[in-house]
Amino acid sequence: MSRTILVTGGATGIGLAVARHFAAQGDAVVITGRRPAPLEKAAEETGARAVVCDHTDPAALDRLLAELPASIDVLVNNAGGNTDLDDAPGDDLASYARAFRANLDANLLTAALTTKAVEARLAPGGAVVHIGSIAADRGAGSLGAYGAAKAGLTTWNLDLANTLGPRGVTANVVSPGYIEDTEFFRDHLADERRAQLIAQTATGRAGRPEDIAATVAFLASEGARHITGQVIGVNGGAYRTR
Repeated sequence: MSRTILVTGGATGIGLAVARHFAAQGDAVVITGRRPAPLEKAAEETGARAVVCDHTDPAALDRLLAELPASIDVLVNNAGGNTDLDDAPGDDLASYARAFRANLDANLLTAALTTKAVEARLAPGGAVVHIGSIAADRGAGSLGAYGAAKAGLTTWNLDLANTLGPRGVTANVVSPGYIEDTEFFRDHLADERRAQLIAQTATGRAGRPEDIAATVAFLASEGARHITGQVIGVNGGAYRTR
């Protein structure tokens, strides 16, 4: 039976792979993002419906609701990224505060606002899946805000799982390590650093967007109805737990 899937940040990289996966299964997919051109291209490729939306903006989310069906089976909170790579902070406190808040807005607030906006529409037996990061456990860069935001996402999800659980809706985090073929590093990843990231894995390869999409699809499947409040690392063993 066809389901309705909402994928935020669905135009490129991991979001596009997730949208492609669900669309191939015959699900009705809605993708969102801030840039119309990549969204339109992704919609043409996957058959998904594209809606421009800035998920840090409550007014934009109100407008998005008017474009969505009354029932949503799966919400994938993928919008985000390390905003330091777009606008490196200066040395003054005001710049530091602005840069720190930008990461919190992009990676934590987007998920919280979007989930709150569609919460009443989440279908019983459905799933919310957030895209986290290995940076929540290992840190990322000198500022540390990106990792802090992703760590906050995983902690906030614990309460969300309690809130949604009585309705049969699960809430989990997929935490990628280094994933190639995304816009995350903005084409600034040096070959030496890429080699280091791959060397940290046990599998000896970079992750792929399809690796994350497959894990998201499992968490949204019938076989994962008793998995909630969890963080699933997809990092090739670069960060290992017991």
